[in-house]
Amino acid sequence: MEDVKRFLREAKLDCWTAALPTVVAGVGALLVLVRTVSSHREAKEKIRRARNRRTESLQQAEEAVLRYKQSHPTTDLTPILKLSLSELTKELRGGSLNPEEALYAFMEKTLAVHKKLNCCTEILLESLDQLETVGSNKEGLLYGVPVSIKDNCGYKGHDSSCGVLLHLEQPVQEDAVLVQVLKKQGAIPFVKTNVPQGLLSYDCSNPMYGQTVNPHNLQKTSGGSSGGEGALIGGGGSLLGIGSDIGGSIRIPASFCGICGFKPTAGRLSLQGVRSICPGQKSVRGSPGPIARDVDSLALCMQALLCDHMFSLDPTVPPLPFNMQIYQSSKPLRIGYLECDGFQQPSPSMVRSVREVKALLEQAGHTFVPFQPLRIKEALYDLIVKGIFADGATTLKQNLAGGPTDPTIKHQIFPYNLPLWLKRILSFLLKPWLLITDACICMKALRGDWIPLCSLQDYIKDTIAHWRRCNIDVLLCPVIAPAYNLLYCAKNSSNYTMLYNLLNFPAGVVPVTTVTKEDEEELKHYEGIYQDVYDKLFKEAVTGGEGLPVAVQCVALPWQEELCLRFMKEVEQLVKQSRK
Repeated sequence: MEDVKRFLREAKLDCWTAALPTVVAGVGALLVLVRTVSSHREAKEKIRRARNRRTESLQQAEEAVLRYKQSHPTTDLTPILKLSLSELTKELRGGSLNPEEALYAFMEKTLAVHKKLNCCTEILLESLDQLETVGSNKEGLLYGVPVSIKDNCGYKGHDSSCGVLLHLEQPVQEDAVLVQVLKKQGAIPFVKTNVPQGLLSYDCSNPMYGQTVNPHNLQKTSGGSSGGEGALIGGGGSLLGIGSDIGGSIRIPASFCGICGFKPTAGRLSLQGVRSICPGQKSVRGSPGPIARDVDSLALCMQALLCDHMFSLDPTVPPLPFNMQIYQSSKPLRIGYLECDGFQQPSPSMVRSVREVKALLEQAGHTFVPFQPLRIKEALYDLIVKGIFADGATTLKQNLAGGPTDPTIKHQIFPYNLPLWLKRILSFLLKPWLLITDACICMKALRGDWIPLCSLQDYIKDTIAHWRRCNIDVLLCPVIAPAYNLLYCAKNSSNYTMLYNLLNFPAGVVPVTTVTKEDEEELKHYEGIYQDVYDKLFKEAVTGGEGLPVAVQCVALPWQEELCLRFMKEVEQLVKQSRK
């Protein structure tokens, strides 16, 4: 009998022992579920608070505008909105207008544009207080000018969210250097503008603030990542804004929204206080830069920023003041040009814009030389993609963690989360059908970043040598256009802008035409160079663009910002004259 009892006790113990892993697994799964639910709840609450902060700042701004108009019933602010930046600065410094009138005029317009386009993340109410002290900077080149700034440009006491939850409710401790310089020059930063989630997108949407749309067609994107800036300035709510560009993030929104944008050589303007989503990445360098309605405004902004105050605040920036003599030069130029880079067939309107501008420049006495980028596939695959994602997109994924993924980047983000072995298998299996699979799927973590950096140095050296052999001063080439339909940006990319980030050449865009019925008809026959799924997606993305703006891109060698802007100005003037 004792043996039977002992057997039963051991059998019961064995049963509990066998069941223990199941119990532990069940408890573990329950804890994971609870943590996930709690994390989702926290994310939703964080998003709700961010939206409430924006709503509150918009409401307070509306109330401030209303109070001003009630106390100045005879003041008509509308004519101020029609002034160019140079006209506005002249009237402000001359005293025929005062900074208060300018600020309230553009604040009122910004509120109206935002209601239509959803382009702002918050109104900087400190701008109202700045009106009391701006008089001390009356000699500044931007005295009294209301300026918009991209979300990731630091403003003391406010978030630089980059469109991700991780950076919400973490207000920066001081203004970015560029914001400090703008204020020193008398400008009044008054609004922060929307960006895509994680910044690395040509679209402009995130889970906190939603989708920003195009001022010319609400079914189209404003572009990214400086898409809020593009929409606000294109919609008339701001004369001048500060964006940033690591793959076209200034130039693409400017192109899509029908305005001018400029990316200087990386290092010409201070990046201190301008938040990056992938800090430490050195292969493809980002740069802040101005966005405005016309080229003179870009030049004035560069002149204002390239001052002793910036060189003192950030000694890593070379002390090179703006060279007005080069900008105002009328010397005939030798201009390289290309209609297609040999990798992605441009849309009909992109080709037409380059041809029309080339004809105008030739009539004005400039000389043209055909130019073709070197080893474009190598530049895209081995240098740009693997340079930006040298860590296998780990940093980007860490920044996106803790919140929902915006629909506009789901196609882009999905491959980053695949295990490396699966990326390699998919890349091998799909490459015969998807010719740019390596760029979209095979994000391989590199071992030793010095290898691609050496290749990058060689590529830049070879390109400059090619440029010298062609004996050209500047380059005229397409920029992606027209604006994409919503939800297409993550499915398709364009190296027409990224290449000049890789090379670290200054580049800017100037609107020159609009999409015609003939362009749309020709687009129906678009097949692309590789005739793969990406060519098909590009065709779908730009379809329905009749009437939308189309720009051209102007490029110069590193540190030749003034020459690049002078070229852009020449294009702008000739296009205006041709329309008359």
